Amino acid sequence: MYWMALLASGLMEVVGVMGMEKINRGSKPLGLLLLCAGFGSSLLLISFAMRVIPLGIAYAVFTAIGTVISAILGMTLWNEPRDPARIGWIALIIISVIGLKLVSG
Repeated sequence: MYWMALLASGLMEVVGVMGMEKINRGSKPLGLLLLCAGFGSSLLLISFAMRVIPLGIAYAVFTAIGTVISAILGMTLWNEPRDPARIGWIALIIISVIGLKLVSG
């Protein structure tokens, strides 16, 4: 259950980042709503997850989820670069998170 909360926390961080993107593109009311709801729920969920998951592991996984999903969304929705090196480094982040999960139980 705590790992699911951590996953949800990372996903909600992405919602907050998408809110920032909406604000930057001129959709201020919707962007502000996404920003506040995304980051607010993200922080609540990560604090719940850290009741059991150690801080270092929780924060590493949290930031990795946000980084990977934001990068993928950037490539698919906003035409950010899709070069093989970038995709390789994203894959390495995913492998690292799996490794952290395996060693932390």
